[in-house]
Amino acid sequence: MERVPILKIGDVLLVSIQVDLQDQTVLALQEDLADRIVRTGAHGVIIDITAVDIVDSFIGRTFATIASMSRLMDSETVVVGMRPAVAITLVELGLSLGGVRTALDLEEGMRLLGAGAPGARAPAADHS
Repeated sequence: MERVPILKIGDVLLVSIQVDLQDQTVLALQEDLADRIVRTGAHGVIIDITAVDIVDSFIGRTFATIASMSRLMDSETVVVGMRPAVAITLVELGLSLGGVRTALDLEEGMRLLGAGAPGARAPAADHS
């Protein structure tokens, strides 16, 4: 079974899913992520699903569970890079992913969490 890597950027954990999602892979991710949140004290989690083509009801529910679990550990979750086909499938399955924030890309996800994108500069102050 492949593991999904979890990277730490500041106080945010970045999960970039680049493998075919199987039930066991998603369950392992849930456990690994809970452990990393506790060990690092991360205040944000970004799950990048840009490479995900297909989700089923189990995977959709597990994403919602991950977000709830993260919130209980004082860490907000944002799912980024959702393809239209994935969004349509989730709606057709009746899964709203309630409580899961979404963003089109990583930069917007970082902004939602209040963390600047790596290498991004803060806007200049207006001194007028």
